[in-house]
Amino acid sequence: MRDFTKHRLYSEAPLVAGAVLEVARDQANYLLNVLRLRGGDTILVFNGRDGEWLCAVRAEGRKQASLEALEQVRPQPAASDLTYLFAPLKHARLDYMAQKAVEMGAGVLQPVLTRFTQVSRFNLDRLAANAVEAAEQCGILALPQIRPEQPLAAALAALEPERLLIFCDETLGTESPIAALQGAPRGPLAVLIGPEGGFDESERALVLQRERTLRLSLGPRILRADTAAVAALAVVQATLGDWSAN
Repeated sequence: MRDFTKHRLYSEAPLVAGAVLEVARDQANYLLNVLRLRGGDTILVFNGRDGEWLCAVRAEGRKQASLEALEQVRPQPAASDLTYLFAPLKHARLDYMAQKAVEMGAGVLQPVLTRFTQVSRFNLDRLAANAVEAAEQCGILALPQIRPEQPLAAALAALEPERLLIFCDETLGTESPIAALQGAPRGPLAVLIGPEGGFDESERALVLQRERTLRLSLGPRILRADTAAVAALAVVQATLGDWSAN
């Protein structure tokens, strides 16, 4: 059973019984001065590869610490097979969207550049940091793959032919997204969310040329891109993804 009372920490180090993990200065400050842990106290640690481990704090003064891996408490699961394609937003809203996409089970984060994309380049390290923060808070063990930004056409061409692309199309009207998804074939999934200005007609035509594509309405209101991400991923996971009974 998962322990929801213990704090979790991400480390890039390999996790095996008896391993001593070096802790960065900011992490040591978090452990010792924010969480107020002391030598012998335990915390859960994951690295995205070796499952989740119970680790003991080894305090070395007030500013330095290390962690000793005691035992694995959860095995490493397979990564989610859900690709999330999105037009980058500006800082705070992109942070929010990235965190929520990870919480909702996205296994790949693929930024795409469209005509109305608000920013043309962004910080991949910041995106990765947001993914780690979301994973730490939500009990996730498999971190998403984060890919460099690509033009929309290139990102679509890179999708495997058998992957179902769920295209969130703001022009579709008020058709039920649940009904549309319930009739869709099972298999690997991708979700595409556009920028605040939506897709232009040439981009929409490009997406719809792809054979294994399903247009999806997100209801009668125009949603902000970060809100649309949560709404779309929720209905997809509930009907075709890892929230569903199948």
